[in-house]
Amino acid sequence: MNVVALVLDAGWRDLARNRWLAAYAITFFVVAEGLFWFGGTGPQVVLSVLNIVLLVVPLVSLVFGTLHVYASREFIELLLAQPVPRGRLFAGLYLGLALPLVGAFLLGAGLPFALNVRAGASPAALAALMTAGSALTCAGAGAAMWFALRTDDRLAGVGAALGAWLLATVVYDGVVLAAATSLGDWPIERPVLGLMLANPVDLARMLVLTQLDVSALMGYTGALFERTFGSAIGTTVAVIALGAWCAGPALLALRRFRRRDF
Repeated sequence: MNVVALVLDAGWRDLARNRWLAAYAITFFVVAEGLFWFGGTGPQVVLSVLNIVLLVVPLVSLVFGTLHVYASREFIELLLAQPVPRGRLFAGLYLGLALPLVGAFLLGAGLPFALNVRAGASPAALAALMTAGSALTCAGAGAAMWFALRTDDRLAGVGAALGAWLLATVVYDGVVLAAATSLGDWPIERPVLGLMLANPVDLARMLVLTQLDVSALMGYTGALFERTFGSAIGTTVAVIALGAWCAGPALLALRRFRRRDF
């Protein structure tokens, strides 16, 4: 068995026994199934689950991922004592963290839609929701590894992860609203689009909302995004940008992992 498969298998087995990961999947299942149980239609449930995904998925990926890397420090040091390439070792560690989180999300959030096909959820909207949640998970896992590899202080690493979550989910909206309010007489469309591409949470929101007839909920950035790119091109741009967000933090973490002296 090669290094990537060996480390991936160890990480998968470790996280598969984690009660928090099971609770994570069960929470999404209970929420989505409860919404269907109380008479929600497919588009309504997609929209409601999206609001939870945008807050919970980045938080869990960042904090849980950071704690997992710190807990795996002795295992990492043991493997580094062997003649194994660091790049392959990192790939196994990253996939062993990201794939169980993605699997838990897809199982927990996707199963209620499979059980309630008659509710009329749009396949495009459902695919966008699953893609958005998976992309946020992969981006959060890569960022979590980067935070954990930058410092040996567990409290500092978790604090950095929480700070990144606050910036992406809370502070970002305030900055955009303040800019749109105070600089409304200036041509700020391009800077706002740049801010949007710099935030995977907003990109995930736009990816799903463009598949639903809810233009009133898109807000300033969403309306600007759709007006600039249109629906079809906008979906492609959002997917590509989310793909870059999946790769970027992971590559930064890989670079740090190669240079770090354990």
